[in-house]
Amino acid sequence: MTQRRNSTPLKIGKVIVGGDAPIVVQSMTKTDTRDVPTTIKQIKELEDCGCEIVRLAVPDGEAAESISTIKKSASLPLIADVHFDYRLALLALEAGIDGLRLNPGNVRDFEQIAKVVAAAKERETPIRIGVNAGSLPGSFEPDAPLASRMVDAALEQIKLMENLDFNLIKISLKAFDVPTTVQAYQTIADKTPYPLHLGITEAGLPQAGAIRSAVGIGILLYQGIGDTIRISLSAHPCEEVFAAYEILKSLGLRQRGPTLVSCPSCGRAEVDIIALAEAVDKHLKKITKPIKVAVMGCVVNGPGEARDADVGIACGKGKGVLFKKGKKIGVVEEKDFVVALMREIEGL
Repeated sequence: MTQRRNSTPLKIGKVIVGGDAPIVVQSMTKTDTRDVPTTIKQIKELEDCGCEIVRLAVPDGEAAESISTIKKSASLPLIADVHFDYRLALLALEAGIDGLRLNPGNVRDFEQIAKVVAAAKERETPIRIGVNAGSLPGSFEPDAPLASRMVDAALEQIKLMENLDFNLIKISLKAFDVPTTVQAYQTIADKTPYPLHLGITEAGLPQAGAIRSAVGIGILLYQGIGDTIRISLSAHPCEEVFAAYEILKSLGLRQRGPTLVSCPSCGRAEVDIIALAEAVDKHLKKITKPIKVAVMGCVVNGPGEARDADVGIACGKGKGVLFKKGKKIGVVEEKDFVVALMREIEGL
């Protein structure tokens, strides 16, 4: 893995993004921000599943004004997602928001941007320059490759903010197309020291969207690019957080919750290993401890993988050998597989 890009650290609420801070996991509420109780409930759900920063849609003044009430019950930093109307950003700042996301594709008037930047600077509130491939102005470099247009749009906005003596900046360059997104981030990584927020936008439903995001974000993280990530899925936002941590765990960048090693099953398996793995996985979702659990179905790799895990089981016909911290600790009947595994896991 390439050494991580050296970015300028930025503070959003109590969370540090960039520098040598861990890669931060973000998500966005799927609720109507004007529905304060429901929004607070979802923020709490996100906190419980490991989210570290939450973004809120701010489509109108009522949503912006709801932020002050939401913040009283939310312990996570909140970012206002603002499009088209700069006055909503000003209202969100007045309400005490911890960060702003502005899209340079739909807030382009210099005087309007200057007013937002001045208010953010006064409050020391960071702004994410959030470029999306789908919302670039049609007249902006129409003949240039999409990735280049995205980078140039971000650089233009960066220059504008720096000329206003503002540098509390975070950047994102998101597209649905993975190669375009990767190219855009690779290009801008060498052109600016600001932290980079990674994502594949509108990635889709959980199964395909998680794969698409893992490929794009994984490539960049492996190259040392990226300071915070959000997985954009058509699903409950906790699904986004789960996918984000799985990507980070796969690269050894963060550890949160169990890692389940389970064999794919084949004609050698003498137990229903798929059903067993699903049952174990369901129980593991309640655990936040970073442990490795192995559920294996035959003698080819079973004993080795089970022995390598914190807790593991190598299954045979009607029975399984239970391992803990590399040592064989017993043989259990098939009907007791899940109970025995969970007993040892809870005892770690």
